[in-house]
Amino acid sequence: MKNKEYIQVLQKILQAMDEGIHVVDPDGNSIIYNRAMAQLEKMESQDVLRKPFAEVFKNMDESESTLMKAILHRKATLKKEQTYLNKDGKEITTVNTTFPMVVEGKLIAAIEIAKNITDIQKMSHTILELRKEIDCPEEAKELKIKKYNFDNLYGKNEKFSETVALAKKAAKSSASVLIFGETGTGKELIAQSIHFDSPRKHKPFLAQNCAALPANLLEGLLFGTAKGGFTGAVDRVGLFEQADGGTLLLDEINSMHYELQGKLLRVLQEDYIRTVGGTKDIPIDVRIIATINEPAEELIESGKFRKDLFYRLNIVPINIPPLRERRDDILLLTNRFMEKHNEKYGKQMWMLSEQAKEKLLDYDYPGNVRELENIIMGAISMAEDNEHVLMPEHLIINRRKSVAHQGIYEIQEGLDLYLEGIEREIIEHALVTEGGNISKAANRLKIKRQTLQHKIKKYKMNME
Repeated sequence: MKNKEYIQVLQKILQAMDEGIHVVDPDGNSIIYNRAMAQLEKMESQDVLRKPFAEVFKNMDESESTLMKAILHRKATLKKEQTYLNKDGKEITTVNTTFPMVVEGKLIAAIEIAKNITDIQKMSHTILELRKEIDCPEEAKELKIKKYNFDNLYGKNEKFSETVALAKKAAKSSASVLIFGETGTGKELIAQSIHFDSPRKHKPFLAQNCAALPANLLEGLLFGTAKGGFTGAVDRVGLFEQADGGTLLLDEINSMHYELQGKLLRVLQEDYIRTVGGTKDIPIDVRIIATINEPAEELIESGKFRKDLFYRLNIVPINIPPLRERRDDILLLTNRFMEKHNEKYGKQMWMLSEQAKEKLLDYDYPGNVRELENIIMGAISMAEDNEHVLMPEHLIINRRKSVAHQGIYEIQEGLDLYLEGIEREIIEHALVTEGGNISKAANRLKIKRQTLQHKIKKYKMNME
């Protein structure tokens, strides 16, 4: 393949990438500017290519440009957050990796790879501002924010009762708590119950899902940012300061970037924070409750969870049993959910038929208590106003067990139809577990929302 052909192939590859690619020559003239970068910066390729970088991006100081640093100082920049104005004056935020291309000691270009996080940045700022407004105890009373306590925990099962008893003891101290439980077992309910039964109950309770944001944004969200700390940074109070005196729940803490786990460990050891880009140490008094949904030993062995952070958090370990291990609570919880959703939907489903009881008891509930509630919520919401007995046909339950549990199935209808049946049941299960929310169900299934919508239409599923 000739050099010209190589270049044509490279250009096609770069144009197909989701990340923005911007390449400048040693004189600072743009020589590659792919479609994703053009969309990100709201620019036209012809307005950028073969023109000096400084002329096109007049709103950006050359000293703050990672591309110019690569050209002028041959300096690489890895995953740097950068906020700047495009040609229309609109603020955009990206995470950039930039590096000089040097061949035989000669600089031939500088390459920048950019990922647009503008919407995510706005979301994190909005979260902080909203929490700053509503999480003060005095204002929270007026807004009637939903709070959970031990009275909201239902169950007579021995294992579950032991869990609740341990949580009540934990509420009397300020020691760190690590809660382990599968998805849907009620980890946040336990965490809130501990806080609102503790001496800190009149102080803020804040929660952050560590899987919801990239590492750099999560760090700023937790510790706050200092103006001038990085390009576009402003003074912003983080969750630790907002939760001072109260409790901070770190959900799915094993999803936190490994390096950020180390910074969190130092905060827990020293009881002070330093804002991102700041130089001042800020003392804090925050109780940490963390949750994981996989066994700690497996997470540590796989490198997802720092061992030293585990030991620092695991002062009070609380394990929540899955619903399949507390089957004696299934009907108790069902009755509670029936009362709740009768009121919500204005229905009068007073009792369960014996067949409905059998159907509910003969299921493993991989989505745990949350899945059970979604099943009952679906049944109540779809029932007619004149129906008073919940029947098995009201209950949408994925009853197919895995091959590992049931052995190899006898396939009579042919492989294609059989596999379609499995796919339909899996989709139905995901939709029920997520309360009919297509976006959440798609995320659970790890497929695109449009793909799920296509399959719902294909299998003629009623989503009303």
